[in-house]
This record gives sequence, C-alpha cells and structure tokens, in this order.
Amino acid sequence: MANLIENDKIFYTNYEPKVQNRFILEIDGIPSFLCKKVSRPQLECGEVVLDHINIIRKMKGKCKWGDITITMYDSIVPSGAQAVMEWVRTAHESVTGRDGYADFYKRNFDIFVLGPVGDKIEN
Repeated sequence: MANLIENDKIFYTNYEPKVQNRFILEIDGIPSFLCKKVSRPQLECGEVVLDHINIIRKMKGKCKWGDITITMYDSIVPSGAQAVMEWVRTAHESVTGRDGYADFYKRNFDIFVLGPVGDKIEN
C-alpha cells in the first residue's frame, strides 16, 4: 500500500510570509535608516483588442511602470529633508532657474526584502 502523506511534513511546513515592515531601501546619497515606507514597483500591461469579422482577439499592449512612493523620517541630524532637497537641486536649481544634467539627478536605488533574521531574501 502506498503512503501518500509523508509523516515528517504533515505537522510542520517551512512557511514564513514576507511582511511590509522588513526592508532596506538604498539610495545613493540618502542614509537607509531615514526610509520609513516604500511602495514596490508595479508593472501594468495594457491590452490591444483586434476585432475582425466575428472574432475578437486580445493581445498584450504596451507596459507601463507605476510610480514608487517613498516616505522618510525627517531627523535632526542627518536631516532627511536636506538630503532630499540636495537631490532636487541637482535636477533644478530654483534660485538660478538652471536645470541639471540627467547624470546628476538620476539615482540608482535598491529595495531589499528581509527575512525574519535580517537576511536579504529578495532584491
């Protein structure tokens, strides 16, 4: 007779969900501990409907990345607002009206999802 259920896995499974409060956000020039909340990037793909005689076919359309929202702490030292304003000034200087080059204001960032013991499980 075949045993369909393994006895060692019936009572215990290795399951730990990903939670929203375990992450590290690394942005060039902004300390990681100032980041309070971040939304993960979402990809939204449209559809193209091809209507031909009696048949309607749907195909994948253009894809668009959604916005990423970051909420930060504004500590006294180092100032979160000052770090963000220095970043904004590389794109547009409000006093002189001068705009910066894309190499100056474009920044790389990484969102690391952490496991229960603090290890990076997703990038």
